[in-house]
Amino acid sequence: MRSRQEIVEIFSSFLQFEADRFRDWATVPRLRRSMQSCLTQSARPEASENFWALYWYKVWQTQPGSLAEGHLSAYLQEACYWAAQKTIASFSSSQHTLSDCFQIAIAQVNKVLKGFNAKQGFSLKNYASVIFNSIIKEALRQRQEVDICSDWALLRKLSQKRLEESLHNAGLSPETIASYLLAWNCFKTVYVPTQASATRQLSKPERDTWEAIAKLYNSDRLVRLHPPGAECRAEIVEKWMLACAKAARSYLYPTLASINTPRPGQESGEWLDNLPGLQEESLLTTIITQEEEQSRQSQQAQMNAVLIAALDNFDQQTQELLQLYYGQGLTQQQMAKQLEMKQYTISRRLTKSRELLLSALAKWSQETLHISLTSDVLKGISAVLDEWLQGYFQADLRSSIE
Repeated sequence: MRSRQEIVEIFSSFLQFEADRFRDWATVPRLRRSMQSCLTQSARPEASENFWALYWYKVWQTQPGSLAEGHLSAYLQEACYWAAQKTIASFSSSQHTLSDCFQIAIAQVNKVLKGFNAKQGFSLKNYASVIFNSIIKEALRQRQEVDICSDWALLRKLSQKRLEESLHNAGLSPETIASYLLAWNCFKTVYVPTQASATRQLSKPERDTWEAIAKLYNSDRLVRLHPPGAECRAEIVEKWMLACAKAARSYLYPTLASINTPRPGQESGEWLDNLPGLQEESLLTTIITQEEEQSRQSQQAQMNAVLIAALDNFDQQTQELLQLYYGQGLTQQQMAKQLEMKQYTISRRLTKSRELLLSALAKWSQETLHISLTSDVLKGISAVLDEWLQGYFQADLRSSIE
């Protein structure tokens, strides 16, 4: 995949697939004009992509309906692509393609933005990579379960809360939802599988079972529904249950569309065109202040000091292993051959040294940045550590060559 280099392209273009392979970057004119305008007005046109990512994130916080989400969705395209490629490899039995997984994740950009906290000191791109990975895995697990269930097995597996959410999502009225939920409860009460254990392929209930479900519904509705509504035949109850299953499948795994998909019935124009424009582009000078920039630089310097101090405690051979692995990009097998060591010894020492560095970084994050060390945060810290190690040892290698 061709990586984007120019700031304008990074924040205004979207990945396009062809036969499940990267084809090109498609630029959205409105985003391009918006980004060019910001660069023209900025006192720091040479600022990094991290600077602009934080800027658009802060705009999104104050103006969630602005073009900021479009800019951030464009920015996170590569992070989403690599997360999709990495994750799908672990689901070898999945029928989903790379582009499927990409669309599953990129549709949740809003979830990424809501969970991101710039004060934690981690980049938006690293955080998004972790969340995208989690979103795709959960969606694939969920879809595999949904796909292999018959309608009747799915209805028995659903919780009432999830079914109610599905029916609300389908746009049904409160009265209809109440009737469907009561019928569903009657279905679960009467239709009890005869198998010793649960199965994903329950067959359709027999006619007499539907009659019993309808009879129970007609009795319970007088007490549990207000108003009770009319009596229902077995055919109607069966139709309702099929509607519930359809609503649940749609809710559990909705159809996803890219933000730059053409609007239905129109040859030109995209969904993104419906986003309102920025109302105050002058926010650039007030949102990203000099004090914030200095604070970020100070935090970066502190993090560097913590990790370098931890590295200094390692013996010479461990530092050499880290240099070969992160600086020169050698595999463990190549390192074993070059150093005449056992591969498992190298693996053990790399793992141990990385654990010590991760522990030092996590402790600093907790004490200095006051970060709560959840599993997602630790994954983010781990990604930051890998990025730092590569940058540090590659810079060290370049310095030694020069």
